[in-house]
Amino acid sequence: MFTCRNQPCGAQWQPSEVEIRNEGQGTMFRCPLCGSRNYVERVTKDDGSVVYKQPRA
Repeated sequence: MFTCRNQPCGAQWQPSEVEIRNEGQGTMFRCPLCGSRNYVERVTKDDGSVVYKQPRA
């Protein structure tokens, strides 16, 4: 679950509900509700699969 870091918004999203991409400033998703940028970290698991995690605030 990802949470929008924009304080007035705070909406929560499943990973399937957001598009994760690099907009030139790092890996992030834009909140579908307010459009705020939210940074995520790309993590490669031992089995080679990639997951994205939101860093703690």
